[in-house]
Parts: sequence; structure tokens; C-alpha cells
Amino acid sequence: MEMMVWNVILSGIVGVMAFLIKGKFDELDRITILLNRTREEIARDHVTRAEMNTTVDKLGERFDHAFKRLEDKLDEFRKA
Repeated sequence: MEMMVWNVILSGIVGVMAFLIKGKFDELDRITILLNRTREEIARDHVTRAEMNTTVDKLGERFDHAFKRLEDKLDEFRKA
């Protein structure tokens, strides 16, 4: 009888530990899936070097055009 009680107690403890460990592995799988999704989103939103160079060139041309207009206005103001 005594062995049966110990067998039930130890089986219960092992069962609870297995349940907790299974929960941890499920959580690890969930986090892995979220990490993979995050990596995919970052790769999708990533800017390539060529795109960045094009954007910077356009911005530089815009500033050059604005400074040219400002210089023209200052020249007109000095003449008047």
C-alpha cells in the first residue's frame, strides 16, 4: 500500500512537471514564430543602398534649386 501511495505522488509530480515543460516549449515556438515574422517585416521595409542614393540625390537637387532661386531673388533685390 505504501508503495502505491508513493507511486501516485511521484506520478503526479512528474505529470505536473511535464505539463509545465510542455507549456514552456509551446511558448518558445510562439516566440520563434513572432521573431520570424519580425525578420520578414524588417526585410520588407528595408531600404537598399541604391534607393537611399536616389533619394539623397533628389534631395540635393531640390536644395540646389531652392538656393538658386534664393540667389536669383537676392540678385534682383540688389539691382533694385
